[in-house]
Amino acid sequence: MKAKYLLIVALFVVVSCARSEPAVDQAGSRSNEAAPRADRTLVLIAHGQPETLADKVPLKTTGLRLTTTPRVFNAGLALIDAGDAAHPYLVDALPQLGTNDWQVFPDGRMETRYHLRANLTWHDGAPLTADDFAFAYRIYSQPQFGHAALPPLKQIDDVVAIDERTLVIRWNEPFANAARIDSEDFPPLPRHLLDAAFRADAPEAFVHEPFWSTAYIAAGPYMLERWEPGAFIEARAFPGHALGAPKIGRLRIQISGDPNSAMATLLAGDAHMAVDGALGFQQGAVLRRQWVADGRGVIISIPDGWRRVDVQLRPDYVGPRALLDVNVRRAFAHAVDRQGLIDSLYEGEALLADSFIPPQVDFYPGVDQALAKYPFDRRRTDQLMTDAGYRRGADGVFTGTAGRFAVELKTNADSESLSEMSVLAAGWRQAGFDVQEVPVPPELARSGEVRGSFPGLYVGGGFVGEDALSGFTSTRIGMPENRWVGGNRSGWASSGTTARSTSSMAAWTETSGIGR
Repeated sequence: MKAKYLLIVALFVVVSCARSEPAVDQAGSRSNEAAPRADRTLVLIAHGQPETLADKVPLKTTGLRLTTTPRVFNAGLALIDAGDAAHPYLVDALPQLGTNDWQVFPDGRMETRYHLRANLTWHDGAPLTADDFAFAYRIYSQPQFGHAALPPLKQIDDVVAIDERTLVIRWNEPFANAARIDSEDFPPLPRHLLDAAFRADAPEAFVHEPFWSTAYIAAGPYMLERWEPGAFIEARAFPGHALGAPKIGRLRIQISGDPNSAMATLLAGDAHMAVDGALGFQQGAVLRRQWVADGRGVIISIPDGWRRVDVQLRPDYVGPRALLDVNVRRAFAHAVDRQGLIDSLYEGEALLADSFIPPQVDFYPGVDQALAKYPFDRRRTDQLMTDAGYRRGADGVFTGTAGRFAVELKTNADSESLSEMSVLAAGWRQAGFDVQEVPVPPELARSGEVRGSFPGLYVGGGFVGEDALSGFTSTRIGMPENRWVGGNRSGWASSGTTARSTSSMAAWTETSGIGR
């Protein structure tokens, strides 16, 4: 799993973006806290220029996903805390199975009912009503916008505003997470700002409305005040926030694409926290030695991601075609010294991953029993390549009837990923594969087409947990027809052309995950 480093200046009071202050009691009512102090500014450093502050945007195809930055601006029906528990956010309570608020019908359809909190408003002061959710569904359910075939939208038949504070979601099949719909799954959209542009029926113009960037309006704890693209974003506390205004009055999010520059900014005391991948592991290790020892700061390691190598499975894009052979992919997996990677790149601190399900969860023993595992074993690599029709040439490289086994290995061109790619490539070359390293510049790494149409191997990562399973469904395959929206970049599918290679691909993407 990838250890993301969240850096906090000692003695600085940090307000969690996952649960905005003031606190909410068991019944979900706001506690009486003092108003935010406008003279207090929390300075964050984030990696990369966000395309939008929205959690979900039509036609969004970027390969770069930020979490903390959009979180401070957005709100949804539910709020998922650090322990993965769901809490009411824009609603009085979450629906409970077996009640009138969550009904399952004999044919498998469902209805869930949500009651919005009283007096909700958007950042501009306009009322936030159930109709804003119904309006959002009308947008996200349009096939041309790229989300209709993705969960939870693909399980929803309709969203109906019963009155200003009551909405009903009608489901076409059972959906276990109906009480966990947060701002990433299905955020509301302000109809009063977007209705006219949506009715104009010009999708390309609609997604380039200023609303999605420098004029963004939502309902989260902070509201956009100023955005200088490529430099910084400034925001102030939203007094009408559903859970009460944050205690820290202002935010400044500085954009930094260089982790060493971000580290220097923190060491100089010019920022308080680094989020959204602003720092790599090496910078975290340096700060651990310099900061913690001097009592100047605290480093919190959050193992919420994993590393993997995607293998192209679609015949229209794959090269060499031998990658469609299960034996070849297994041979690659056995040639990865994952513990060596952890020791050399992450000072032995990361966890060795056999799955995107973290070992800490209570049901992991059952998961572990079902996993296909590929320990580091180059003799097994040789045998599998022999079975696939390859022999080592005079130069030690596997050669078959089509010639030398040459393959491209791509990754995003940041320092940490490039180091990881180099170590992987060196190991595979020693095992007999002709591997060519191809860095992908940031401006191309944002493209869903680039991330989904690679010919050979692509080193990447993702978040851990059960939700990661949805990333490997056929509905998440990015393709021209859906404008390359979706995280299933290898093209894994359980039927059709790629059915012959399905099971081994699942094992490959799981077992070649490299803990950070």
